Amino acid sequence: MIRTELPRHSARRARHAAVVLALALTALVAVPTASSARPAAATEVVTWAASADRLDAAVPGRTHRVVVHTSAGGRDLRVRLSNAFGEQPVTFGRAYAGPRASGAAVVPGRNRALTFRGAASVTVPPGGSVYSDPLPGTVRPGADLAISLYVRDAAGTATGHRMGLQTSYIAPEGDHAAEESDAAYTERTTFRHYLDAVVVGAPAGTGAVVALGDSITDGAVSTPDTNRRWPDFLAARLRDDRRTSLKGVANEGISGNKVLGDGAGVSALKRLDRDVLSQRGLRTVILLEGVNDIKATPAPTAAELIDGYRQIIARTHAAGACVAGATVMPYEGWGEWKESGEAVRREVNAFIRDSGAFDAVVDFDAVVRDPAAPARMLPGYDSGDHLHPNDAGMEAMSDRVDPRALRCSR
Repeated sequence: MIRTELPRHSARRARHAAVVLALALTALVAVPTASSARPAAATEVVTWAASADRLDAAVPGRTHRVVVHTSAGGRDLRVRLSNAFGEQPVTFGRAYAGPRASGAAVVPGRNRALTFRGAASVTVPPGGSVYSDPLPGTVRPGADLAISLYVRDAAGTATGHRMGLQTSYIAPEGDHAAEESDAAYTERTTFRHYLDAVVVGAPAGTGAVVALGDSITDGAVSTPDTNRRWPDFLAARLRDDRRTSLKGVANEGISGNKVLGDGAGVSALKRLDRDVLSQRGLRTVILLEGVNDIKATPAPTAAELIDGYRQIIARTHAAGACVAGATVMPYEGWGEWKESGEAVRREVNAFIRDSGAFDAVVDFDAVVRDPAAPARMLPGYDSGDHLHPNDAGMEAMSDRVDPRALRCSR
């Protein structure tokens, strides 16, 4: 159960908030008309997400403007604010959402106030999270949104996502959440403070894919501010494919993450419920993790890593979702590469391909490896560090995913 503390408001202020919310029937991105009335049945689907982790020290009295790129389109946007790693409560004084114009600026006339059980402010306890109320209006697929969060009170450790590969903005003093101008947002950051999911009401039957991974999924070395991570390319493909009802894509990659051990983020096993199984509309998980376990010292055996995969599969199946296993990609040339690790990688990949434990297999290894040197990445896909693919490699990975294989009966 999500626990929140809501500040008291006078009856006059509550009535005023209700009026403001009613007037906000103008669309978030497009103005609704009689012909675009909400369907009788709709499904909440995650349209954007980023894994929660520990960030820097929490700072009160500032406004964060987090830029996100949607996957699924829909109506009635809601955001999820997380204090998963905080030791103290966090109070958000106000929160707004609107389509981004450019930089930190919001499209004029489109910045809308979010509410939490009808209130403008919400306090999230340590370890907790909270969804906003639905914000009437339409959200387009493949759009940039600006989510503005005024942190009124905070202390201890801030929660958020470190490697955004997307510039967000900070107004270092005061509440500027309602402003459409970028004038107050004088600081830039790639951290995504407090925001960990955005959902929309999509047509009934719409589903979502969650990519659970490490730095390769997080987008390391892809071009910043261009949405060229492999889950971004996948989202564009699913959006344009009329044969699939999978339209939402959530990127739950954390750079340096492992299946079994904590470090850069808690292990995949520990964060599975919060980051993956909690996502609205979840149908299929694509699991691409293991290389950080394999190249660690000491490293697990192939059997230990496979047992971790089996636990993720079992828990995901118990939640009614499918799991597609992605093969671990080659990394010879990276400083931590060893022959012993390569042997583990090949044994693990044989399990992913041949065991039948996964509902589907996405053979990223076959896509990016050099046929002349199978322990290495193809030069055309190599960012230069021999571990992370470049933009072309990210797109090739996406192209390997068969949308039809992402569906199973659960």
